[in-house]
Amino acid sequence: MGVFDKILGHDDDKDKPKADFSDVRSTAPTATPNSTMGAGATPAAPRADFSDVQSASSSAPVEQQRTYTVVSGDSLSKIAKREYGDAAKWRGIWEANRDSIKNPDLIHPGQVLNLPADL
Repeated sequence: MGVFDKILGHDDDKDKPKADFSDVRSTAPTATPNSTMGAGATPAAPRADFSDVQSASSSAPVEQQRTYTVVSGDSLSKIAKREYGDAAKWRGIWEANRDSIKNPDLIHPGQVLNLPADL
């Protein structure tokens, strides 16, 4: 029967018996905690074990901090060209080492610089 049949009063289903589901019981197992199970009770399905699952943030490998030891004749732009293929990235090296480099034009042999991974 459609909506228009109902509106127009065409009730062809009025003589058909209605289905009665009142005596139907669910056969799905119910979850029962193990501590409250009585004698003869069916154990609940085992719980999913997610102990070996890692979050998305920790599943990515952690990049190790790279360092570079300055040698005689080095400049930040030479190091950037050698390490990143672009001399213009010297500023990123300087920003990552501002605590030890006050003037980017003055670096010294033996000085250990942190090289950022994301330049």
